[in-house]
Parts: sequence; structure tokens; C-alpha cells
Amino acid sequence: MTDQLHLAVALDGYGWHPQAWRTTLAADGAAESVLSGRYWAALAATAERGLLDFLTIDDTLMPQPGRREPIDPRRLAGRADAVLVAARAAPATRRIGLIPVATVTHTEPFHISKAIATLDYVSHGRAGWQVRVSATAHEAALFGRRNGSQPADALFDEAADAVEVARRLWDSWEDDAVIRDAATGRYIDRDKLHYIDFTGEHFSVKGPSITPRPPQGQPVVAALAHAPQIYEFAATSADLVFITPTDDAGLRAILEEVPGTHLKIYADVVVSFSGDTDFRSDALIFGGSATELVDILLSWQQLGIDGARLRPAVNATDLPVIVAEVVPLLQRAKRFRDGYRDGETLRERLGLPVAPNRYASR
Repeated sequence: MTDQLHLAVALDGYGWHPQAWRTTLAADGAAESVLSGRYWAALAATAERGLLDFLTIDDTLMPQPGRREPIDPRRLAGRADAVLVAARAAPATRRIGLIPVATVTHTEPFHISKAIATLDYVSHGRAGWQVRVSATAHEAALFGRRNGSQPADALFDEAADAVEVARRLWDSWEDDAVIRDAATGRYIDRDKLHYIDFTGEHFSVKGPSITPRPPQGQPVVAALAHAPQIYEFAATSADLVFITPTDDAGLRAILEEVPGTHLKIYADVVVSFSGDTDFRSDALIFGGSATELVDILLSWQQLGIDGARLRPAVNATDLPVIVAEVVPLLQRAKRFRDGYRDGETLRERLGLPVAPNRYASR
């Protein structure tokens, strides 16, 4: 932990309030659709004006948030692929990190690895990946390859293997494998492409990737965790973990359960500056002022978190308050940056070590 608080924002649909779509459209009937690239580009640009570390883009295998199979006609339905949305937001921004959710269950790690590597290229070193598993039979039925009855232990064992495969594929090209020498006619050095030869219970992957090693070497891997088993997964597979305390005592208890010291720990807080907190969430739902929120965040920082990921209840109204009020209060307290550093990758911003290529010395 340093004296500087890290701050990020989590985006999903029109916001984390189940009726955020009604609030948004009631205020502006011409509001952009959540399927519009312009909508996401505008949100990302707003978050970047606040100098935030990164934004995350939520995703599930269901058209509505959560795991429920029935479609509720009163809730927002329909979502775009989070990785593709992040790729759309990348050219609309220059500095903010972009971390989409990508589900590993039912998805080949080869495809996820090249998608996140591509995002790292188009964003010039600002990409990450929030890992998610899928535990329901109705989600499995969308793919028809398994019955969806796997226990949680098996799902996270598979997720750990998927992350390991992705990381190896990111390393399967050395940083200087691409030569592009027109004079000699050599485009690549074949000796600097490597077979990963991963064989495990869930995957057998030869490699190399079709995408050269990402600008960061290893894009940032994140996980949202609510239980010891997932804290263990985060400790072995991720670079940062999102946790969901609701008070000081809960935060202390969680911090005692998160193993290891290398993980960056972000506390999730749903923020509703309108004061409407009458809805359910896995995270604390905060309905006070920007000043009160900053007091909580700074006290939690003293307890041991590295940063906070704020979830706007309504993107259109709560995200601007984060940028215009919360960030300046943190800056005045000397706990938040006054600007981005030129040429900084997301790994560098988070204080993560340089990622060596595991195959480069062979």
C-alpha cells in the first residue's frame, strides 16, 4: 500500500441499479443504446477525464445481469461482447486502462488470449482481462458441450488452467520476434516463436499464438472474489482482485483471507449519489455525498486496500460525480494523481513488475 489511492470504475449497461435504464431514458429519451459504440466511447472518455486507473466492462453469458434464466421484461436486456466494446473504446481514449470481462467456462483460452493481446495492441499497452466462470446448466445449454453440473472447485481449477494457457500464449512470441527487414526479406525470426506444449486436465494446447507478444508482455489479469476459494484462485492466477466488503469489520475479515502479498486489492462500492439505495448488490451500496464516500475510501485504504472500484448506479448521473467531485477531493487530500504519466502502461500504473518472457532464455 502507498499513500496514493488507486481508483477505477466498473461499467455495465446503463448502470448497476436494476432500473438505471428507466432513469436514463426518462431524463433523455434520445440516450444512446447500450449496443452503440458511441455510448461506450463517451463513458470511457468521461472516466479518462477523471484520471482513473482503468475501467472494467461487465459481461455474462446471459442477456441480463446475473445468472437467472428467465428474462425479466422490466429489466435491461441485451449486451454486446465486452472485449469488442473495449476495443471500440480504445481509440476514443489515450490513457485509461481497459479491462473487459471474458468468461473462461465454455470458451477456449486460445481465443481469449489473442483477443486480449489484440486489445493490448490497439490500446498501446492499456489492456487487462477480468476472468469469470459460468456455473449454471442453462448457460451450459447455450453451448451444448457439457451439462453444467461441474462443482465450483472444478470450475476454478479449469479457470486457473485457462489463465495459465493464456499467459503462456502471450509469451509464445519473444518481444523481438518480428524483424520486418525489407532488405533481407525476413519478417520474423522463427527461433523466437515457441510451442507452449501445455497439457492439463482441461486443455492440451500446443501454440504458439497467432498474435505476437502484447506490448505489456502480460496484460493485467483480474478477478472478482467473494469467498476463500476465489481468493486462492486470484492469488495464484491474477494480478489484482476485486473484493466486496460492506463495512470495516467485513473488510478486515476479507483481508485476512486473501493470501499472498503480490495482489493489488480493490474494494468494490456501488455509488448512488441520488440516494436511491433500495436495490440488491453483492457490494456495499453507498448513497451519501462525495465527501462521505472519500472518507470511507481513505479509511479503508488505511486498513489495507490498494484502491477502489466504483460501480455507478446510473452511469449518466453518477459517473460525472465521480469525475467532478470524488477525484478532486482525493487530489486535495494528496491521495490521487494530478495527471497521467506519458507512455505509461497499465501494468506500470498499477505498480506491477515487468513481466519476463518465460521462453526467451531457451
